[in-house]
Amino acid sequence: MKNLSTWLLVMFMVMFWAFRIIVAIAGELSIDFPFTPLNQQMEIILLFVTLLCMVLVVKRMVVGALIYLLTYGMYFGVDLMNNISVMMGENANLSIDTYSNAFASLIGMIIAIAVLLDILLDKSRKNNPKDKKTDWFYKNEKFDRQMDERADKNNYRTL
Repeated sequence: MKNLSTWLLVMFMVMFWAFRIIVAIAGELSIDFPFTPLNQQMEIILLFVTLLCMVLVVKRMVVGALIYLLTYGMYFGVDLMNNISVMMGENANLSIDTYSNAFASLIGMIIAIAVLLDILLDKSRKNNPKDKKTDWFYKNEKFDRQMDERADKNNYRTL
């Protein structure tokens, strides 16, 4: 992870993941919380899939971002569309749960789309897939020449 944007997106992914853990625990323990899980079993499965996707996104793999977008699209995207259609209806029975779940679904979809766009638009992933931590040693001919010149000047006599 070489870019600040990637670090920020992974931090947002972790924060949203922790938020969804709190929502799942509150739903399981029947705690009064403004956010409710859409489907308790699917929520737990999604938490583990998200953990795997975070590792793949850190490794800059497009597959991780695609899986993350697809799972969040199927889970939060459908809920977001349902909540928007309820809000647009004339005789809508609107509550704070509808708005809060729509807001959480919107945030989840924005993070998923941003992660995919960040990985797809990263030019250094395509042009230079090597890590800079090792490139200075393996690809630095200037450093090799400097070391060779210094070694040539330090010829000590041996008896």
